[in-house]
Amino acid sequence: MRRLLRALTLTLALTALSVFVTSCGSSNSSQIRFVHAIRDGAPLDIDVNSTKIFTDIAFLGYQPSSGHTSVSSGNVTVAGLATGTTTQVFTSTTSLGSGLYTLIASGSATGVNGAGVNLLSISDSNTAPATGNVEFRVVDASQTQSNVDIYILANPVTGGIQPPATISGLAYTQASSYITLPFNSNGSGYTMYVTSAGTTNPLFSQNLSSPTGSIRTLVLTDVQNGSSMNPQAIELSDLN
Repeated sequence: MRRLLRALTLTLALTALSVFVTSCGSSNSSQIRFVHAIRDGAPLDIDVNSTKIFTDIAFLGYQPSSGHTSVSSGNVTVAGLATGTTTQVFTSTTSLGSGLYTLIASGSATGVNGAGVNLLSISDSNTAPATGNVEFRVVDASQTQSNVDIYILANPVTGGIQPPATISGLAYTQASSYITLPFNSNGSGYTMYVTSAGTTNPLFSQNLSSPTGSIRTLVLTDVQNGSSMNPQAIELSDLN
């Protein structure tokens, strides 16, 4: 009887281990958020593999309002539909792993100047920076502006913009890496200056307020129905 109990215990342990290993190695979902940056696009519903995930996202809007939403991982088809209809504005395939992603639709729905809609799929991080730091990342979803430099400076900014840039030569559809900066302990936050690459003449500036330990993604876009960069980036909270 004792030998039988030992054998049964070993079998149950091996079964539990098998279930654990299988569950750890077979994730089949991703976490996404979606940003609408199509400069001539009406509000959108977003389908992933023909399942509606987000509804009625206006230009420069994003969903969810915080965090991410679970979808299937692997090679997926993302479609943007005019809200409340089956009229397709764009469709694109992308590959999603088991992590966090920001999907950004940018460009022109009507093919202005021969350009269509581009779907950016960018891997996110919500791993907290080291104590006493903050992190910023910039995504260039502005189709109308050539390469840009980004300066993120602690307030109050004195002495003007001085090279080197925090992020250099960011091109359309590119995302920078996460940049770690020491937390501005005086509580005044930061100013982001966006310039044409190689210059220090700002296209625009924007105040950023980030508590210690926070992570922010800043999305550069175009103005609605226009041909220039929007003078206000979308600020997404990756953490805190």
